[in-house]
Amino acid sequence: MSTFSRILYAVKDTDPRRAAATKKVAAMAIASDASLELFHAISAPLFLPERPDAVSLADLKRDTIDLHALRLEKLAAPLRRRGLEVTCTVAWDHPAHEAIVRRAVETRADLIIAQCHGAGDTHGTLRLTDWELVRNSPIPVLLLRDPRPYRRPKILAAVDPMHTHAKTGDLDENIVSGARSLAAVLSGSLHVVHANHPPLMGLATESPFTLVDLLSAGHDAFRKFLRRGDLPARRGHLVEGDPATVIPSVAADLHARIVVMGAVSRSGLKSLFIGNTAERVLNKLDCDVLVVKPAGFRQRISRERRAALVLAPAPPVAFAG
Repeated sequence: MSTFSRILYAVKDTDPRRAAATKKVAAMAIASDASLELFHAISAPLFLPERPDAVSLADLKRDTIDLHALRLEKLAAPLRRRGLEVTCTVAWDHPAHEAIVRRAVETRADLIIAQCHGAGDTHGTLRLTDWELVRNSPIPVLLLRDPRPYRRPKILAAVDPMHTHAKTGDLDENIVSGARSLAAVLSGSLHVVHANHPPLMGLATESPFTLVDLLSAGHDAFRKFLRRGDLPARRGHLVEGDPATVIPSVAADLHARIVVMGAVSRSGLKSLFIGNTAERVLNKLDCDVLVVKPAGFRQRISRERRAALVLAPAPPVAFAG
């Protein structure tokens, strides 16, 4: 990922009074010279009125779409006056994370921006929609946890040159590439962190290696990674310990505004381990997070939209006298 040309902003709440992050998203689009789409997926079910003749299902759907479309247009109007190319789209589709991925793939967006459902909470735990979006999107996802604008931010790329946690070979390069793009667009500085945490399984009784050997190998691999990527050593941060502790700690010490991480999707026990590690890191970060995938990542989300959920009123309950 070298630049952004099409940004999709998944607007969680279309109420303009709750859209402080929109200015932050617009500033990134303007700095990138990218087009911006404000997208809202209506995933909540429709409840039919008790009287069938009160309003038709088609009217309910149209009125709901019109309401959200009007709200998005109000968000878009001041951005267009700043010269930004903005489109607004509202669609019936569910669940929300699948709807976002479908739209991003359809429009060939190269960056998805979404506001965390727990944004604003200290160490707010990611909600299901956030986590599923990160896990399933083949397109980089920037999760916003802090509505404050960027001002020459520090960008922290979290890499694992030892591939301790079963990352694919090109993922670290994609992480640094994404971090470079953000640093260039936002006039920020790029830092790199590696949590040197050899697995205990590397210390089998018949193994000639000691823990000191494994830690030393991690140091060597990180130094080579920095040199290969033409990254200054003073911007490299190697800390021994669990990634779930090290990465949030370094991010806090640096006052990093964005952490760039990688995510993979695997089957079996590896999926549980990798997912747990990434989730623990994400839940401890207060700053924004960009999540990228390895080349060739295959999404498992259907391209077909799902129709609106329609719930009929429950029939009256008769009680025996």
